[in-house]
Amino acid sequence: MAEITNTGTVDSAPAAPQGGEQPQPQRGGGQRGGGQRGGGGGQRGGGAGGGPRGRRKPDAGSDFGKGGDELVEKVVYINRSSKVVKGGRRFNFSALVVVGDKKGRVGIALGKAAEVADAIRRGGELARNKMVSISLKDVTIPHEVHCRYGGAKILLRPASPGTGIIAGKTVRSVLESVGIKDILTKSLGSKNAANVVKATLNGLLTLRLREDIYKSRGLSSKKIETPQPPSATPPTV
Repeated sequence: MAEITNTGTVDSAPAAPQGGEQPQPQRGGGQRGGGQRGGGGGQRGGGAGGGPRGRRKPDAGSDFGKGGDELVEKVVYINRSSKVVKGGRRFNFSALVVVGDKKGRVGIALGKAAEVADAIRRGGELARNKMVSISLKDVTIPHEVHCRYGGAKILLRPASPGTGIIAGKTVRSVLESVGIKDILTKSLGSKNAANVVKATLNGLLTLRLREDIYKSRGLSSKKIETPQPPSATPPTV
C-alpha cells in the first residue's frame, strides 16, 4: 500500500528495472546452504566430517596382508540346488573352500547360503576354524600313502626336488594350500570333488615322520649319514 507523508506526496514502490525484468531474491542468504553446500564447511558433508570417496580399506584384524600369517583361500567347487515352492523355484548355493597357510596347516569346509558370495564367505570362515597340521618333509611328503573316502581313492607319492605337483585341479588345491611343491598323485576312483578333497586330506593326516615313529616306540632316532663317493686315487706306476 502507498504511504501518504505529511508533505502530501505519495511514496510509491521502487521502480522496476528496464526491460520488464523482475528482481529475484537470493536463495539461502546469498548462496545455497549459507555460502557453500554443506553449511559453509568448505566440502560436502560439513568439511571436517567429509572426505574423498573411495574403496573401503580392509580392517586391521583381517587375516590377509599380515605377511607370514597370510592364508590362502581356494574355491574348489560351487553347487546350485533348487526347491520348488508355490511362487516358483528357490535357489541355494554351496561352496567347497580350502584354506591353508602353505606351512603345513590346512582346512576344508562346505559353506551354504542363498547367494554365491555368502556361501564362499561362510565356507572360508568354517575352514579357518577347522585347520589341522600336516607332517611334511621339506616340500614333499615323508612316505607313500593310499587313502580313500567314499568312492574316491587317491594315491600320494613323494617326489624328488624339481618334480612339481603332478595332480588334478581338485587335489592340487589341497596340496598347494598345505605347502607341498614336489609330489606324485593319482586319482583311482570317483571324481566327486567333495569326496576327492576329503580323501586327500585323510591321506595327509596319516603321514608320520621318522622321528615321530621312533618317539612313539621309545627309541632314539639315529642319524643316517649320506654315503660319500670314494676318492679317486692316481694310478701307481
